[in-house]
Amino acid sequence: MAVAILSRSQTLLPKTLIPSLRLISTTPSLSQQPQLQEQQRPLPLPPNPSSGSPLYNQNWRNPSPSPGAAASSSLSLVPAAAQSKLMAFSQTLDLPGLMDVFADWMTSQRWSDLKQLFEFWIGSLDASGKPNRPDAAAYNHYLRANLMLGATAGDLLDLVAQMVEYDVSPNTASYNLVLKAMHQARESEAAVKLLDRMMQTGTSPDDESYNLVTGLLFLLNQIDLALKYMDMTLKSGYMVSSSVFSDCVRSCVNAGRLDTLASIIEKCKASDQNKALCPNWNLCNHIADVALQADDSKLTFLALEFLARWIVRGEVARPPVLLSVDEGLIVSALGTAGRTFNSTLLDASWSILRRSLRQKRAPNPETFLAKLYALASLGNLQRAFGTLNEFETVYGNSGDIDQELFSPFTSLYPLVVACCKNGFLSLDSVYVQLENLSCADTPYKSVAALNCVILGCANIWDLDRAYETFEAISGKIG
Repeated sequence: MAVAILSRSQTLLPKTLIPSLRLISTTPSLSQQPQLQEQQRPLPLPPNPSSGSPLYNQNWRNPSPSPGAAASSSLSLVPAAAQSKLMAFSQTLDLPGLMDVFADWMTSQRWSDLKQLFEFWIGSLDASGKPNRPDAAAYNHYLRANLMLGATAGDLLDLVAQMVEYDVSPNTASYNLVLKAMHQARESEAAVKLLDRMMQTGTSPDDESYNLVTGLLFLLNQIDLALKYMDMTLKSGYMVSSSVFSDCVRSCVNAGRLDTLASIIEKCKASDQNKALCPNWNLCNHIADVALQADDSKLTFLALEFLARWIVRGEVARPPVLLSVDEGLIVSALGTAGRTFNSTLLDASWSILRRSLRQKRAPNPETFLAKLYALASLGNLQRAFGTLNEFETVYGNSGDIDQELFSPFTSLYPLVVACCKNGFLSLDSVYVQLENLSCADTPYKSVAALNCVILGCANIWDLDRAYETFEAISGKIG
């Protein structure tokens, strides 16, 4: 019936419309007779794909042999007048003109029009009467339009395979569009095979290729394979996207791969393209928490570096965003620095704390003690007693502070142990340091410090030095 109606209508219509009628021959025939306004009815909904309607026999879910043949399956869903305009418009364009139209339509996201225009254009002739031939850039626009319209990775692979028919070689951008479809469909195995195939066939992957595959692998918790391709990304000198970097950090932390994470962060820091990568503020704090629980001083230091970056960024922002690190985290970091003998972590912890406090208040007593313990563990007695001096200056005369904090038998006992670690040699050096400080321009006379020396002498059973130090409290040092 549809064929008979089509044959009768061809004698009544201009010949220029005949090609378009042939293209929509799979649609149910519509009456061409004029109707009164009150007799018009609303158009029915498109048929259900499961109904077996001929409208869905050859659509983008079942790729046609060529883009030109694919046009016949999609045109039936578009008004015939619009199809005729696109067909006539395509015949006026050369390749540069087509690219200009594509650039405009991509901005306005006219993906369906872009797809159909390309299919009309590729099936028409140029000014010399030869078939139009696209280049890789034009064909990639067509691939992108199909992707945006919901084409599957299999559909796009079929279209990429057809590029050879037009003497066009797929480039990296062509395969990246297929990788995007695979990423959306979570097809990790296919994405890995395609990336490997690109390298084997001489189509070098770029940063987008690696990021698509690596991000998909992290998303599916295939950590080992993801780390392999992330390492390849860094060795190739490409940029890791911030989202992939965050996925990497999160996956390694959740899997307990702390050493691997620290190694990746250091590789990124050593790369000019990736040294600015930084997880978000909350993720940085999470890294620090996990690293501190594992007493991982290396990763803790890297996490504090990230936090310091965020603090600096917030201060230079307009308006400023004043971020501060939790002081409890700093106390834990100082403890880790002492247990792992890491002076770099100690200095970084204290520096970021000072930056966070912004001179609005002094560190808490527990923070001073944590720093004292770390310095005592490192054997840096000069800095340890300097910190004790600062501690006493801030809290020594405060009535709200328990004076037990300055007792050599309890709070300061780690400092006592450090003083007598090397016997009388370390005790004498500490005593000389305290004596010099008492004669400085700003004299430092600390009973708590001398008590540590006296108790240290007692610990090594050197009673003479203990009595001499005790007498010096009222004599030399006062």
